Amino acid sequence: MLSMGLKNKTMFAKADIEKYFNGEKQESLLFLFIGVAGIIAALVFFFFLKTNFYKGAAIPLLLIGLLLAVIGYTVYKRSDGDRQRNVYAYDMNPAELKDKELPRMKTVMKNFVVFRYVELFLLLLGAGLYIYFIRDIKNDFWRGFGLALAVMALLALAADFFAEKRGKVYTKGIESFIQGKT
Repeated sequence: MLSMGLKNKTMFAKADIEKYFNGEKQESLLFLFIGVAGIIAALVFFFFLKTNFYKGAAIPLLLIGLLLAVIGYTVYKRSDGDRQRNVYAYDMNPAELKDKELPRMKTVMKNFVVFRYVELFLLLLGAGLYIYFIRDIKNDFWRGFGLALAVMALLALAADFFAEKRGKVYTKGIESFIQGKT
């Protein structure tokens, strides 16, 4: 009886698909929030605070904010349809999980590695710029640019960390489901 209970806890179920896409949808709202906050901060910095430091900070806040907002919105809009499609495929067309969802997730997981390196690079670049110009008042623009770049990269890195972690569990679940069907 005990071994059967343990086996059921590790089986991939429709509830796991629901959980993954609901988590994806919630996290996309976090990306959207960070993006919109970055855009608003950039506008305030550029149009109201107007010092070189804030003008420098406005650029990465705006650019990365726009990127995160677009990604967040896109994933949010797509999550429910993906969830429904894959829950349906679980019962009615399991081959779709093997032929479409698993390859999609493998691509997503590879993209997370690329994103991680880009975000780490931007974090280090931003921190390096800030530290390099920390005492150079003539280069306030670059200090602001570096600080904002580092902060936005760190926020994106942290959010992607949790998304990647959730994606690994989901991908392994799909793989175990497919192996159980063959």
